[in-house]
Amino acid sequence: MADLGKFNEVPGVYGGVNTNENAQEPTNKAGTIMKNGGNLPTKAGFWSKFKAFWLQEIDWNKEIKVELTPYQQKVEDEINEFLHQEITWSKVHDFLFQDISFGKKKTTV
Repeated sequence: MADLGKFNEVPGVYGGVNTNENAQEPTNKAGTIMKNGGNLPTKAGFWSKFKAFWLQEIDWNKEIKVELTPYQQKVEDEINEFLHQEITWSKVHDFLFQDISFGKKKTTV
């Protein structure tokens, strides 16, 4: 048994003390700290996966290629055509001062 005041420091054991004077290696008893990469299986949880995804390194200089289906390309072309159309005062005037009718128009006979 170890004397009081005299102890053998052992890395990897909680408190760094080995009570077995004859042992060369730390004993696997309660209180030992297991290092990563040990023989225990681990399962990644949701938050570990979430954090790993959102905190991953991103190469901002990498080119991103987007492939569209023919329908998606048609919609994208129509949106671009709408956004880049030429706006003139006559078009704005015609839009603002167009005839607006509410409900049915009365027909006179």
